[in-house]
Formats: sequence, C-alpha cells, structure tokens
Amino acid sequence: MTRKLKLIIQIPCYNEAETLPIALKELPKKLDGIDTVEWLIVDDGSSDNTAEIARQCGVTHIIRHNTNRGLARAFMTGLHAALERGADIIVNTDADNQYNAADIPALIAPILKGEAQYVIGARPISGIEHFSPLKKMLQKLGSRVVRAISGTNVADAPSGFRAITRDAALQLNVFSNYTYTLETIIQAGHKNIPIANVPIRVNGELRPSRLFKSIPAYIKRSIFTMIRIFIVYKPFKFFFSAGTVFFIAGLLLGTRFLWHYLNGNGRGMTQSLILTAVLLLMGTIGFMMAFVSDLLSVNRQLLEEIQYNQRKEKLNALDQNSNPGGGPL
Repeated sequence: MTRKLKLIIQIPCYNEAETLPIALKELPKKLDGIDTVEWLIVDDGSSDNTAEIARQCGVTHIIRHNTNRGLARAFMTGLHAALERGADIIVNTDADNQYNAADIPALIAPILKGEAQYVIGARPISGIEHFSPLKKMLQKLGSRVVRAISGTNVADAPSGFRAITRDAALQLNVFSNYTYTLETIIQAGHKNIPIANVPIRVNGELRPSRLFKSIPAYIKRSIFTMIRIFIVYKPFKFFFSAGTVFFIAGLLLGTRFLWHYLNGNGRGMTQSLILTAVLLLMGTIGFMMAFVSDLLSVNRQLLEEIQYNQRKEKLNALDQNSNPGGGPL
C-alpha cells in the first residue's frame, strides 16, 4: 500500500495575535506532490489571544505551553506534535510573515526529489533593507561558523524557514531554550543527514525581531550557543586543543625559568616556577578531560540512537493504529 504524503506547516508563536492572521493568509492549503496539507501552531505561553486567532483562521492543530519556554522549545514541541499527527514533511516558518510562503514548493522540492532530508531557505541577506549592516555581517559570520563546525554548506544558518523529513525530525534534539536554528544544522551535519539550500524571498518587516533585541545580547547568546554545541559534538577536539595551549605555555615558561636558573639568575623567579606548574597541570587536566568527554560523547551517541529507534517504533505504532491493515511505512 502506497503511503499518502502529509505535510504539516508549523509556526511557533508568542503573542502573535496581530501578525499571525497575515502569515496564515499566505500559507498554502494544497501543494503539488502532497496529498494532505495541515497547519499547526505552538502557542508558547502567549498572554494575548494568539490561540483563539489561530482557531478562527482555521488552523488544524493548536498546541499550547502553559508558560513561555522559548523559541527552541516551541520548535521542538511543534516537531514532535507534527510527527505524532502523521507528518511526512514538516515545514517551519515564522508568525511574523518574514518568509514568503509562495516559496514552500521550492523548499520541499529537494525532499520530494530524494535529494535531501533537511532543507534550509537561504534569504538574500545583503538585499534585506530592514537589516542593519551589522546584523547582516553577524548573520553571515554565524553561517560561516556553523559551516565550519557542522561540515555542511548551509548558506543561511539563522534562517527559520526550513523543511524537514519525518526521519530527520526523529533524530533532532535541542538543548538550548534560545534558538534551534544553529544547533539543529550542526546536529544534522554530524548525523550525516543530507542537507540542501534553496534561495527564498522575504517579506517586509511587521515587527522588530525578538531574538535580536540588542547587538551585545545577540552576539553573547550566539557565541555561547556555538561554543556549547562545539563542546557537545566535538568534545575531544575542544578539550585537547585547550589542554595543548596551556601545556605549551607551561613548557615555554618552564624553559625560560630553567635557562635563567642554569645561568645563575634563578633567584626571584619563584612566581614563574609556580605559574609553570599551574599551566602544566591545567594542560594535563585538559588532556584527561578530552579522553573522558570523548567516552561520554560515545555514550551520548548510543543513547541518541536508542532514542531514535524508540521514537520511530512509537510513531509506527501510532500509524498502524490509525491505518489498520495498511502496508509498511
């Protein structure tokens, strides 16, 4: 029995009563190559009537958080909810209508052709008028860093306009409450999930970005997120590199002390000797942490594989219950 393709468009929302109707008005209800198109919003603890507006606009599925848990958590809640409702492809977009919904067919095309499981909509960053020069630079810099860490060729890592297959979604986890955009790409790269880029268009600005409230805060949170992800996915490289820096600094300082000591000038250099010992100790600790963290990383990968299989079995059971007598998925 051939499986009918279901696509669910999910929108994480937080106090979006004013902009949500505009975004929903542009969403498609039918797509070539897709049998069923449904809409899903995640109301992330809104204090306005976002959920009611969504219901009035004909949204198929409405999920609510009792409190505001952050964009990343809302994204993952939507992902899991879409999977449980039988989605084969999940398209994520924003409630402020910044992405042109008419590009959804182009966004899912690489998936329908079997060329990718994760597709990122690449915005024309340089041509977006309401982006300041600094914001454009930071967006491009963030994409370069993500490409280096993930080993992918993603052109616009901060873009939230993306399409994800059922199998890819089952493998994704998010640790941050701040944003899912960078972390999920790096995960996909390390899990060898095929990724593609698709040029997309953007609409005018309806409201200021909530993730980009101030330049210093954005830089701080983005750097922290990327360092954290780097430690999680490349712990050996991180700690071994840090240990090497401290150890080499200790060796150089120790060599300097030894030179002066052998030439009779060692008096008054006790502080250098102490600092040498501290640096060498920190280097040694870094090396030890590299090996320990590498073992923990292997354990994490095994747990993620178990989690993936459990999620897959659960969804297969749900599908079989909703389609008794149906063929394999």
